[in-house]
Amino acid sequence: MTKRLILIVFILFTVITTAQERTSSPYSFYGVGLNTFKGTVENQSMGGLSIFSDSIHLNLRNPAAYGKLALTTYTLGASHSAVSLKTDSETGNTNTTSFDYLAIGIPAGKLGVAFGLIPYTAVGYNVIERADESGAASRFSGKGGLNKVFLSGGYAITDNISVGVDLNYNFGNIQNRNLFLREGLEYGSREINRSDLSGFTYKIGLAYERMLNESLQFMLGAHYTPQTNLNSENQRELATIIFDSEGRDVGVEKRDIEIPDSDLSLPSSYSVGAGIGEPRKWFVGVEYTGSEASAFSNRSFELEGASYESSSSYRAGGFFIPNYNSLTSYFSRIVYRAGVRMEETGLSLQGEPIDEFGMSFGVGLPAGRFFSNVNLGFEYGQRGTTDSGLVQENFFNAKISLSLNDRWFMKRKFE
Repeated sequence: MTKRLILIVFILFTVITTAQERTSSPYSFYGVGLNTFKGTVENQSMGGLSIFSDSIHLNLRNPAAYGKLALTTYTLGASHSAVSLKTDSETGNTNTTSFDYLAIGIPAGKLGVAFGLIPYTAVGYNVIERADESGAASRFSGKGGLNKVFLSGGYAITDNISVGVDLNYNFGNIQNRNLFLREGLEYGSREINRSDLSGFTYKIGLAYERMLNESLQFMLGAHYTPQTNLNSENQRELATIIFDSEGRDVGVEKRDIEIPDSDLSLPSSYSVGAGIGEPRKWFVGVEYTGSEASAFSNRSFELEGASYESSSSYRAGGFFIPNYNSLTSYFSRIVYRAGVRMEETGLSLQGEPIDEFGMSFGVGLPAGRFFSNVNLGFEYGQRGTTDSGLVQENFFNAKISLSLNDRWFMKRKFE
């Protein structure tokens, strides 16, 4: 019954995630969209740290963490984002709600395995360029993104060292729809580009921990993803259009343009971080992530005014538990988390770097047996700039996850 329920949930989750629009940022036009997955809610509430791992939560960013898993763990995450956009002259607001990940981790002694589905990047925007002196106007919209199905394993080589590997199958599509109009003309023109992406990637991870004394623990984590290529099947359609009574564009004359298929390169990346803390009491850590320059010029159309450089991100955060095994105070068993992150995305538009900043906090609420919990996370941040006619986004993200633990393999005694 449990296995059948898990299968049904995965099917429903797959259908929902492939159909949902998970962002409304104009910056999602570039590359393969915005990277919307920054770890579980537990990770994100600590600024996105991936170095901390324990025996009752899944760390979906470092596969080495599965070597420490002690209980079968199910995790599901969702989020709601409210974004305020502004330029030098205009402002606007958007909201999106999405499912963020679904995964199951299973321990087997020193080995831990996990599998799941993660919507990894997102494309979603609708931008209107008002008529200029010549009466020309344009409307740009897009949707899609990348999803990944993963199978991961982590192994505890010793009590202090664990290693792991992620195997991912990436799939999805990116669709761009551009309308071009001119005042006084009955007809307009429409261009639709679509790239269907697929391919395999992998990641290797390392986790190290050591007690410095009776109460102080040191942790170090690292993971590396090599450069890989995704297959891109490209399509383009050009059409002459008119608008119906409800304002929808209708193709009067359509023409398919042959666009050769190509490989789209995903750059290599690595993360390394360290922290100290007292087990089941508190932890603080820092982490650095670097990535080589991206090269998305082999999309099905050229990206004017955009360039890519190596990206960097810096994270710091931690947690505090007043008394994890208190029998008299529920609030003493709550996990309190906080963190901060700064990201240099590597994308540059009109010579302006598009950077991102976020401050986060959250709580882990005990719920049920085997240390199951409900995690709430909140983040306020900023992306982009109003310089050079660009858009600045101020966002507030509210996130929730379930981390449910069970014991699948138990030795039972009969008398």
